[in-house]
Amino acid sequence: MITKEEQRQIREHSLSLAKKIIAGRNVFDVLQERGYIMQCTNVDSVREYLGTSGRYLYTGFDPTADSLHIGHFLPIMVMAYAHAAGHHPIALMGGGTGMIGDPSGRTDLRKVLTEETVARNVECIQQQMGILLDFDDNGAVLVNNADWLLNLNYISFLRDVGSQFSVNKMLTAECYKRRMEKGLTFLEFNYMLLQAYDFLSLYRRYDLRLELGGDDQWSNILAGIDLVRRKEQQEVFGCTFTLLTNSEGVKMGKTANGAVWINEDKFSVFDFYQYWRNVGDQDVLHFLKLLTFTPLDEIKSYESLSGAELNPIKELLAFRLTEIIHGTAKAEAARAKAKDLFTGNAASGATVYEVQNPDLSILDILLQCKLVPSKSEGRRLFQQGGISVDDTVCTDINAKFDKDKLASGIMVRRGKKNFYRFISK
Repeated sequence: MITKEEQRQIREHSLSLAKKIIAGRNVFDVLQERGYIMQCTNVDSVREYLGTSGRYLYTGFDPTADSLHIGHFLPIMVMAYAHAAGHHPIALMGGGTGMIGDPSGRTDLRKVLTEETVARNVECIQQQMGILLDFDDNGAVLVNNADWLLNLNYISFLRDVGSQFSVNKMLTAECYKRRMEKGLTFLEFNYMLLQAYDFLSLYRRYDLRLELGGDDQWSNILAGIDLVRRKEQQEVFGCTFTLLTNSEGVKMGKTANGAVWINEDKFSVFDFYQYWRNVGDQDVLHFLKLLTFTPLDEIKSYESLSGAELNPIKELLAFRLTEIIHGTAKAEAARAKAKDLFTGNAASGATVYEVQNPDLSILDILLQCKLVPSKSEGRRLFQQGGISVDDTVCTDINAKFDKDKLASGIMVRRGKKNFYRFISK
């Protein structure tokens, strides 16, 4: 695990890069041009609100596990930019809402966690939030909605808050539609009310007027805005940011073995580095904008590159993102290990196979060499990113070896640790 001192060094370095990118501009403009913002209730008002330093804004994190995963990192980046611009981002830990579970984007009921598990998860996640947010300098703020939700009087809550919600309107919300196909529980039905109450509670405590969340939170954010308007007769705002997806709209952050965790005990630094080293060609610049503090002018200079020319940029993405989360030393070690595996030790120790018919697909060649047990298992490996050819993930089950490269040998990796070299006859 990363130490507090290492975390401080990482944070200071990252925030200094963010400040250079902002350079006195309105942070909302920076977020827009880098592709974070998806929807806003009132763009002009949000921009005006963020145009004066010292504003409060918040994003919620429900403690469904004892670690953040890469999907959480994008909202943390948004908060880091706000922090660097002199605002007070509030990281709201869902110690209360986590007892229910957010139905947004779900087709099944989330596992109901015990109070002890939720509390432990909150503690672990709070430590990780310090990667980019400094809670000790009167800048960022860390709160837990368990403080005002767990001791609510249910009858009073229904009279005060529940009376402000239309059931007919709630049932049209996207966050409930999917769950209704299998059966929406009354437990989950309460979630929107509780998240709305979070907004009202933070407004009353901090004069906070802006909630940020993933695009799947739009309905919940609107509910909070409406509740503040009804109870306080004040206008507040909401923005959603893009979800972390690739160019095909597929949600990122999953591997064949599960989520891409930020905790290195759950997902090794090397595997983390390799995950980003192997992103698709059309995604690398997009992720540089969203997940690193790389200046846009630099990213623009890479736009003319394609194919193998993008490999150094993928290494740059992997290194800079690994550096932000795990620190420079571990990022350098992961990069060195990757180069060692694919250009040195792995090549010398890999089993060599002679390709008899280079016109066959790579999948068929792997089958002939008995390196995959069946065609269906081979397809699964390709589709889940488990096959790499010369350090580039191959998801095309019909792909073939480059005949010219076969003369000197092509390295194939299956899974994490299985390396094979193929040469032409």
